[in-house]
Amino acid sequence: MIKNIISPIEAEIIEKLTVGTRVLISGVIYTARDAAHQRLSQALDRGDKLPFDLKGQTLYYMGPSPAREGMIIGSAGSTTSSRMDIYTPRLIAAGIRAMIGKGNRSQQVREAIKKHKAVYLATIGGAGALLHKCIKQVEVIAYEDLGAEAILRLTVESFPAIVANDIYEEDLFEQGKAKYQRGRK
Repeated sequence: MIKNIISPIEAEIIEKLTVGTRVLISGVIYTARDAAHQRLSQALDRGDKLPFDLKGQTLYYMGPSPAREGMIIGSAGSTTSSRMDIYTPRLIAAGIRAMIGKGNRSQQVREAIKKHKAVYLATIGGAGALLHKCIKQVEVIAYEDLGAEAILRLTVESFPAIVANDIYEEDLFEQGKAKYQRGRK
């Protein structure tokens, strides 16, 4: 079963997203990697105005490759999510509702997901050349000096992902490991 969801994501939608559910995201998502996460977190600590309202938003851990002529964005694959884990609980508490990346998350992130009703969505590493086709509009909105790590506002249509961590403390990666271990016996 595939669920179509709109970002920014309404709180009640999160309760319906369980591990293993495939989703197609349409609407607005923001890119943010390590350096942008650090700046957002520091801005929150100082009480500064953020470059966008975090409430209900989706962060995509992505650094695009340069766009070819006639394209709005190059390859748009996910990056390893664990690099953002040090900042993620703070951003979830401030209103981030969903994150998209690849790889598993720390216990602290999984606890913040449960406590603040968020969700972690995974994409397939190496699929950036296909994922860019779901991106319909791109705008640099903050930290342009970071180059590929600047925060982008993306308008997406039917962007595919799968629920990897939900508010019910389920973990797709742990389930996969357990299934693999059962199959080896």
